[in-house]
Amino acid sequence: MNITFFGSAESWYLGDLRRAGGDRVVITPAPFSTIESSINGDHVLVDSAISRGGRSTPPATAHRPLSTAHCVLVRTMPPGSLEQVVFRMDALASLEAAGTLVVNPPKAIEAAVDKYLTTSRLARAGLLVPRTFTCQAADAAMHAFTSLGGDVVLKPIFGGEGRGITRLADEALALRAFKLIEQLGGVIYLQEFIEHEGYDIRVLLIGERVLAMRRRNRLDWRTNVSRGAKTEPHEASTTEVDMARRAAKAVGAPLAGVDLLPARDGRQYAIEVNAVPGWRALSRACRVDVSAIVLDWLRAQAG
Repeated sequence: MNITFFGSAESWYLGDLRRAGGDRVVITPAPFSTIESSINGDHVLVDSAISRGGRSTPPATAHRPLSTAHCVLVRTMPPGSLEQVVFRMDALASLEAAGTLVVNPPKAIEAAVDKYLTTSRLARAGLLVPRTFTCQAADAAMHAFTSLGGDVVLKPIFGGEGRGITRLADEALALRAFKLIEQLGGVIYLQEFIEHEGYDIRVLLIGERVLAMRRRNRLDWRTNVSRGAKTEPHEASTTEVDMARRAAKAVGAPLAGVDLLPARDGRQYAIEVNAVPGWRALSRACRVDVSAIVLDWLRAQAG
């Protein structure tokens, strides 16, 4: 099986997937910056500089056109200009339309990377989400700050692993933060702070396979592993599995990491869907070879 891996050549995931695949799988890393496309008549070809031996080619890399890969696995979504990001997603969509398995589908990546769009879809799918307000003006954000109880979580629309997330419970600090974002031409995305017991649940869906862990942080209200949270295996309940499946379906991601937050009042919130989910911490916590499971699933999907 040949897989093109859109991510860093130094990525832990590349190394672990190669370990799990052994001689049965050839995985070629390719940065998003190497994507290129040619159109000739009705023929659309999407390729990369690496596969044609361009200047970005690492030594000893096997050269295979993207169109001959059994699967394109997206393991990162690097920053770039609006034009670059749109072109990259369009190119992945062209590959998918030509019959190449792209995981996750570009439409799913586009939806999941956008917190506003994700939350909108989760709400429309009937899942419980925190009260949310999104705007572009500090005055409107201050009205929302009050209506959300004067204790909110400010999040960047794009980003993950808890980066840039701030809890605001002081009116003066909130106004200062909102004005700064407005001056920078940004979007103010606010959610009510949900009182919880210091942990959340990450459910990893690999097709029909379900794995879950609990992430607990006694030193920070944020439960990301990158913020020091400790992990332990978790047996997802029927309700949690149902919520995770509905959340992943809402963004169209068959390989998804869904974050669920049990509140102190007993309600369970759907917080986020990650369409480029990590599994390093989960693999350790559950003592499961997740990379092998992912490869088996990809092989089945690719036929």
